[in-house]
Amino acid sequence: MSPEVATTQVVATVPAIRVLRNLTAAFGPLMLFQSGGCCDGSSPICMREGELLVSPNDVLLGQVESVPVYIDGEQYERWGRPRLELDVSPGPAEGFSLEALAGVHFTTRDALPSRSCS
Repeated sequence: MSPEVATTQVVATVPAIRVLRNLTAAFGPLMLFQSGGCCDGSSPICMREGELLVSPNDVLLGQVESVPVYIDGEQYERWGRPRLELDVSPGPAEGFSLEALAGVHFTTRDALPSRSCS
């Protein structure tokens, strides 16, 4: 069974797109999975496509540079079906996300700043 598909619910900044292009060139097809926490400043995990099994409860938010972006279905509902903006911040994230190799970490925030995610 495939994950639920949202209409395009993710956009990206130019720096995030650059990092994704570089990582795709180095590692091949990628995927992003939005982790928990509050959406402002939350860190999605970037890995090679297929390294994380996507469940039928996950939601495909959309794609950035052909990279699918997923979120847990319960988290998606809890955040009020957010539209997220993918960005990068300096310094590697803790954990195993691939962008750490570029010395940055991905972040997301609500692309509709008047809304609050909780």
